[in-house]
Amino acid sequence: MAGENKVVARNRKARHDYHILETYEAGMVLRGTEVKSLRQGRANLKDSFAHIEGEEIFLHNLHISPYEFGIVAEQDPTRTRKLLLHKREIKKLLGKTAERGLTLIPLQLYFKHGLAKVELALAKGKRSYDKRQDLKKKEADREMEKAAKDRRKES
Repeated sequence: MAGENKVVARNRKARHDYHILETYEAGMVLRGTEVKSLRQGRANLKDSFAHIEGEEIFLHNLHISPYEFGIVAEQDPTRTRKLLLHKREIKKLLGKTAERGLTLIPLQLYFKHGLAKVELALAKGKRSYDKRQDLKKKEADREMEKAAKDRRKES
């Protein structure tokens, strides 16, 4: 991603809970004041996922808070939103999610050249022991970095 992209929301838990295999960039179909609300950073990717239905792909449980200066009769903040991908990409994702038990999760939501985009990841769920191993590895890396830093200070 270039420096011109403005990140609205990140799914921090995704890299902890899933092994990320591939990532895709998809556009989003939004209504009314949802774009203004996104520009204010009022979105939450927690518990959201993408699902392929027929030849279309939809994002479920993405929470975009209602725009505070919008119309009172605002739509549902967690409504299902259509994602825009090429048909060949959708067919490829459909095959991978169906046969291997993989899932599609959003990693981040951002603006690119003024358009709302979502970074989708083809992911496989981690087991609890995988998560523990990752935490142990991260802790060991921190300790090694700290020891190296201390040695540099002593010299």
